[in-house]
Amino acid sequence: MRSITVRLAKTSHTLGGIMATLILSTAIMSPAVAADIPAIYNDSCAACHDSGALNAPKKGDKAAWSALKQKKGMPALVNAVKSGMIQMPAGGLCEQCQDDDYRQLIDYMSK
Repeated sequence: MRSITVRLAKTSHTLGGIMATLILSTAIMSPAVAADIPAIYNDSCAACHDSGALNAPKKGDKAAWSALKQKKGMPALVNAVKSGMIQMPAGGLCEQCQDDDYRQLIDYMSK
């Protein structure tokens, strides 16, 4: 009986360690998932989208963003950011951004 209890305790301890590792690795990998969109906007987008420099649609210009979303659709807008345009570098100055980040940034600017 004692050997079963010891094995169960060791198994429980091992499973606890595995769970802790999974939780920690998820937390470490989560920053991209839980991106701080306002901070990314300020660091990567605001220089042009606050002022409308180089014909960039301004943050908060709901009509302009709505027209772009309707005309091009979100997938095309995300691809345009990723590949760049004449007036905007590829990635829009956000090297760590993923597609979902770009979608969130576009939605953030359109509000």
